[in-house]
Amino acid sequence: MAEHGHGHHGHGGQMTPEQQRQMIEQEIRLAKNLGQIKHKIVVMSGKGGVGKSTVAANIAETLQKLGYKTGILDADIHGPNIPKMLGLEIYGEAFSENQFETFREITEERLANKTFENDEEKLAYIESIKQEFNTTMFPVKLPSGLKVMSMAFLLESIDTPIIWRGPQKTGAIKQLISDCNWGELDYLIIDNPPGTGDEPLTVLQTIPDADAVIMVTTPNVVSQEDVLKCVKMVGMMNIDKIGLIENMAYYMCPHCGEKLHIFGEGNGKLFAEEMEIEYLGDLPIEEKVSDSPNHDGVIATVDPDDIVSKRFVEIVEDIQEKFC
Repeated sequence: MAEHGHGHHGHGGQMTPEQQRQMIEQEIRLAKNLGQIKHKIVVMSGKGGVGKSTVAANIAETLQKLGYKTGILDADIHGPNIPKMLGLEIYGEAFSENQFETFREITEERLANKTFENDEEKLAYIESIKQEFNTTMFPVKLPSGLKVMSMAFLLESIDTPIIWRGPQKTGAIKQLISDCNWGELDYLIIDNPPGTGDEPLTVLQTIPDADAVIMVTTPNVVSQEDVLKCVKMVGMMNIDKIGLIENMAYYMCPHCGEKLHIFGEGNGKLFAEEMEIEYLGDLPIEEKVSDSPNHDGVIATVDPDDIVSKRFVEIVEDIQEKFC
């Protein structure tokens, strides 16, 4: 992944002409990419471990299942879990092969629609396509049609750590958005890492016209306090379309059907009202949900008839009605 001049300036903090050119080109690619995406939804949480990525991946697959062209961007640089959740085991060389295969399909499709006087003309045309996609990354496409992009694809293996400081992380996130060839999408779901640091800030600044920011919390009071910080951060960036999902709200006893509030009764609806944001509903704790990545997918695709899958359909319809 090439670094486009982030954090490396000339003397006196001035960018070189080459860095300025790269930055302008990236902004053009960014505008072009985002211009092809109708709706952008950012998923956030105040702290880790609340099931934010699970929620983001299920929302994306549910939208795709409902007939919308959808993509999901995993903006978590240090812990990119979205591919694993969706059953994608693609790293390093396998991702490079995937990129080449996608490029080959695009090239063959274009060649089929053109006629050439001679081989030289054809080769020159192929070279022009290469130049067009010189800085491009192609998202990985699932059997469902969902497009996925993640830092995980660029690693050599699942256990390769990324030990980066802020400027490298923010530069990488901008590249994942500007250099990924999403094509025309109805929805792009962006799964942010938890908290209010560099990565979430970069995503919100890069996509200022996000249709909604969805906060994920659990009934736990610490999780709620951290979400409050995220809500205030988003508000400070003049984004007022904020929704709340309360995950792990209860456990349904398989024997008697009683709702058990393992983390305490959080009352997400009241919490959302206090923060003056939209309440999008709650989700139960269910073993099938946490086990679904072992079956190469999320609950929405592994078992569409499950109660949680049905809840995600309701939540998605609620998001569309309130924000899109």
